[in-house]
Amino acid sequence: MEPVLAIILIVVALLVGIGGTILVIFLVPKFKEKTSKKKTEKIIHDAEIKADHIIKNAQYDGKQTVNEMKAQAEKEIKERKKEIDQSENRLLQREQNIDRRDQALTNKENLIDQKNESLNRQIADNQRKEKVLQEKIDGILTELEKVGKMSVQEARDEIFARVESKMTKEISLYIKNKEDEANEIAENKAKDIIGLAMSRFSQDQVNERTIYAIALPNDEMKGRIIGREGRNIRSLEQLLGVDLIIDDTPEVISISCFNPIRREIARITLENLIKDGRIQPGRIEELAEKAKKEVEDSIRKAGEDAAFRLGLPRINKELLNYVGRLKYRTSYGQNVLEHSIEVAYLCGIMAAELGLDQNLAKRAGLLHDIGKAADFEVEGSHVEIGVRLAKKYGEPEVVINAIEAHHGDVDPKFVISNLVIAADTLSAARPGARSETLETYIKRISQLEDICKSYDGVYQCYAMQSGREIRVMVMPDKIDDLGAFNLARNIKERIENEMTYPGQIKVSVIREYRAIETAK
Repeated sequence: MEPVLAIILIVVALLVGIGGTILVIFLVPKFKEKTSKKKTEKIIHDAEIKADHIIKNAQYDGKQTVNEMKAQAEKEIKERKKEIDQSENRLLQREQNIDRRDQALTNKENLIDQKNESLNRQIADNQRKEKVLQEKIDGILTELEKVGKMSVQEARDEIFARVESKMTKEISLYIKNKEDEANEIAENKAKDIIGLAMSRFSQDQVNERTIYAIALPNDEMKGRIIGREGRNIRSLEQLLGVDLIIDDTPEVISISCFNPIRREIARITLENLIKDGRIQPGRIEELAEKAKKEVEDSIRKAGEDAAFRLGLPRINKELLNYVGRLKYRTSYGQNVLEHSIEVAYLCGIMAAELGLDQNLAKRAGLLHDIGKAADFEVEGSHVEIGVRLAKKYGEPEVVINAIEAHHGDVDPKFVISNLVIAADTLSAARPGARSETLETYIKRISQLEDICKSYDGVYQCYAMQSGREIRVMVMPDKIDDLGAFNLARNIKERIENEMTYPGQIKVSVIREYRAIETAK
């Protein structure tokens, strides 16, 4: 009985287990499906909320971006409108200036036409008078030949001698009047152009020192620079190619050298040695090489900067190096690079006023003194050296002629060459631009006075305004008014041909007649 009961219990337990398993198999998927459905619905709900939030943010950001773009566009439109208004104002002012200049040119043309008509009338009148005079001369010749039994040629010579003696004063007066008239017209035009050029260019002039004096922290440094048995100073002079002057002047050592590039390298090397404190041949050689490279970089940069300031393209790099070397060159105390840039500016302004190539005029002005960059290394004057350099690096004929003619060595062939001469004179003649030694100044003043005293009828002359004006006193009984005019012109021509001087020299001939009686 018990085994049967046990079997029955086992069977019942198996049935219950199988039923439970079946129930779990069917109920678990449904439960998972329901749970997954709830999660899915929640995820979809959350996604919809996030999507709404993203859409709202995107709409807000889009509106804000549109507003910013609209404000930026309005700002750019206002700025552009402002620029356009400024451009229109400048164009209007330029048109007004052009109209005024055109009116002035028209007035000058009318004046010139009137003067031409007057000259034509005078020429016709002179021709008529000459015809009448010739008829009278022919009648006199015939009469002289009959009366004096002179040949025609002898009578002609006699008449011409008499006419020449009578007409000398009239001819001199006529020449003087015509020269004054031509000079007045030319001077007014030149003043307009040069005045405009000078008003549009202004630059300070500072005298450059040509001798370097190095300050020492103490006198002990002099002994260290000299070194044991002079080995340091010998090494310095040999490497740098300069002379070092060490005298009794406290805490100062001087550098002497004709080559300004070497002098600059020596200055930098000595200053670096003094700062470093290690003064020995090995260190000297190292710092000298470093200073040389520094100066070469400075030269290259100075040449490139000069071309950039003037807006000049396509200049040979080697030629630009020569331009940069002018930074360390002076003439009468004036820095040659700054002088060349100033001449280039003035040439460009005057060329623009005359309707010429402005860049070519600037190029000629910048390179007119290029020979001074090598005149301490190469034989010949700076004009000859400059011409050789310009030809070597393929410069235009105008530039070469400007270099040749800027000191009167040859005649100028181009208008730009004359502009370079004028600009060079302007730059050199500025107050404070150049200086000269006392010996040179005394020699120039003496030569100026000797030229004036060499003429008959001159009893005294004075050099005024540091030699920029010479006043000549003449004897009134030996030189008349027209003779004074001729004397001033002759002195001017001799000064131009025989002397070298910066700027201009004014010649004033003074003729004064005094009637003096003494009551006794």
